[in-house]
Amino acid sequence: MAEHFPLIVPGATPEGEPIEVRAPYDGSLIATVDQAGRDAIHQALATAYGLYRDRDAWLSPAERIEILRRAAEIMRERREELALEAAREGGKPLADSLVETDRAIDGVNLCVEFLRTQHGTEVPMNLNAASKGHLAFTTHEPIGVVVAYSAFNHPLNLIVHQVGPAVAAGCPAIVKPAKATPGSCWRFVRILQEAGLPEPWCQTLLCSNDLSVEMIGDERVAFLSFIGSAKVGWMLRSKLAPGARCALEHGGIAPVIVAADADLDDTLPRLMKAGFYHAGQVCVSVQRVFAHRDVARPLAERMAEAAQRLVVGDPTDSATEVGPIIRQSELERIDHWVKEASGAGAEVLCGGQPSAVAGGDQPTCYAPTILFDPPDDSSVMKHEVFGPVVSVCPFDSLDEAISRANDTLFSFQASVFTRDIDTALRASRRLDASAVMVNQHTAFRVDWMPFAGLKHSGYGIGGIPFTMEDMQVEKMTVIRSGEL
Repeated sequence: MAEHFPLIVPGATPEGEPIEVRAPYDGSLIATVDQAGRDAIHQALATAYGLYRDRDAWLSPAERIEILRRAAEIMRERREELALEAAREGGKPLADSLVETDRAIDGVNLCVEFLRTQHGTEVPMNLNAASKGHLAFTTHEPIGVVVAYSAFNHPLNLIVHQVGPAVAAGCPAIVKPAKATPGSCWRFVRILQEAGLPEPWCQTLLCSNDLSVEMIGDERVAFLSFIGSAKVGWMLRSKLAPGARCALEHGGIAPVIVAADADLDDTLPRLMKAGFYHAGQVCVSVQRVFAHRDVARPLAERMAEAAQRLVVGDPTDSATEVGPIIRQSELERIDHWVKEASGAGAEVLCGGQPSAVAGGDQPTCYAPTILFDPPDDSSVMKHEVFGPVVSVCPFDSLDEAISRANDTLFSFQASVFTRDIDTALRASRRLDASAVMVNQHTAFRVDWMPFAGLKHSGYGIGGIPFTMEDMQVEKMTVIRSGEL
């Protein structure tokens, strides 16, 4: 029986028909979700802003720490359930969803660690006549109402990265998950409430795109956290009220450089994992591999052999390694781009077509695909594929590879595989990227490190500690005293 998720907006009533949430693999109905209308949106904003303006009602750091600690404990107790439901609604294979759940639990604990260790600073005084007799120091306060719009591809961990820091910072939050994957968000928010967070401090809803724009343009919104497409993210930023801050996390076209001296036995499994993890639906997924001409063909052929062995299918099956594409329209786009590249001269070493679903009317998965030497101006080289498609392109010189890797509007994480320190450092210095991994894939991440898209790929810095800092203001207090 399908689950129903009501609005988590105290005092508000839903409008319109509930939204249906269907499994991307087989189309089965998972849940229904109430929709928020304009009245509910403004009710949520009024509630959140009222909490922020009433400083006597703020949750103390000790209260926030206890809530987050208890939430992490509850999540640990429900680990398998959270992972299974995330796999069902988002399509990420169960084995990887279990890892995501563990990351989410660790992320909540990271919020506690940062809250316990964060502190202000003393600003030097008594250095000249003007500063004589003064003491100055800084403290941290919540920035105000946080509105978070999330994405489907990590339905639990992304919500933790947006809501956890808001709770830790003491900000009232309004969160809107992706319409395709709202269940993980609802479960996490309910866990926070079970752990002691009063319901008004984290309100949860789904609404139309027009109302989403209207909500973040409200002057009561202090901070927007957005994870999604560049087109939508930059548009939303332009709608913010004066003074509102934001953090935008968009996609990338992750480049990898494989030098002639790279250890291919070590490189291969890392490229395979990052290229086909969650069917390539990851913002830093390996997409473009620039390999030295001496190793490009052998590497591509070995990748194709490995790709054909990957188990494609039901994400709730523990044996599955590559699950479905989130929407049929996205599957069709991926297939169109692959055929476009093939028609322009790329060699399809494996895959290149949708993958059938057992007992289904239409394919919902895409066969893991390796393309060899597609044109640099093809869609698979210029835009984010967000699917299980990896292109391997031969190069003759390192600087040529770097130039081709940088020939894009997007810039996120990149990597280089080599045994030579000078090659690694030259690539690291010259690649357009916020992070360059040496002998590691582009999707490497731990949740306390900075995670940032540059150029069209985003704005601001992600990662639990950095997000929490963004959601606070540093206030300086200056004291004049004759005793100083």
